[in-house]
Amino acid sequence: MESKSRLFMPGWTSVAIFKSAVWLKPTVFALSLLPVGYLLWQLYLLTAGQVNTLGADPAKAIVFFNGDWALRFMLVTLAVTPLRKILGWSPLARLRRMLGLFTFTYASLHFAAFAVLILELRLQDLGAELIERPYILVGFLAWIGLVVLAMTSNQYMMRRLKQRWKKLHLLVFPIVILQLVHLFWLTRSDYTEPLACSVVVALLIGYRFFTRQRRIAGAAMT
Repeated sequence: MESKSRLFMPGWTSVAIFKSAVWLKPTVFALSLLPVGYLLWQLYLLTAGQVNTLGADPAKAIVFFNGDWALRFMLVTLAVTPLRKILGWSPLARLRRMLGLFTFTYASLHFAAFAVLILELRLQDLGAELIERPYILVGFLAWIGLVVLAMTSNQYMMRRLKQRWKKLHLLVFPIVILQLVHLFWLTRSDYTEPLACSVVVALLIGYRFFTRQRRIAGAAMT
């Protein structure tokens, strides 16, 4: 009877739930949908003629909104592994692929909004835009890189590519650099967000370099 009663003790239950983290992926998935839900709500307010946050140029606001969230999700994705190692909480590893796919999703919404709302589906003009506006080319290259990562983020491609899969997914680092360049290029006055994102990226890359060097040094001593 005593062993059964322990199953219902609040402390035991909370620790077990925390360790199993069955709630983690569904919760993060739901939270990851909030930005697009917010955007849809603002579009509803716009069409209803009510006060909204899309401003005087809703098309440009929608494009920027999705681009900003693509970069934010990329930063969170890159932070998963360092946080897992620092906190020692292995369930965080389950989030990396999902967050990476959300990065791709918001980047694709960013590109789709640009194609529909700015180019008005005149895709024949895309080539000229890429040449005349280099910041669009930089963002387009980042999106192409994300397409490659998204297409190879499944178990089948991991088994097929084997060790090459890890090397391929190191593309995430040049991609985030391209995203930062794209953001800096678009920024006209307030550089707070680009600089803050740059600091985060520098810390994440620095942490990876530090842990890699420590691992190499440890291997050399054995």
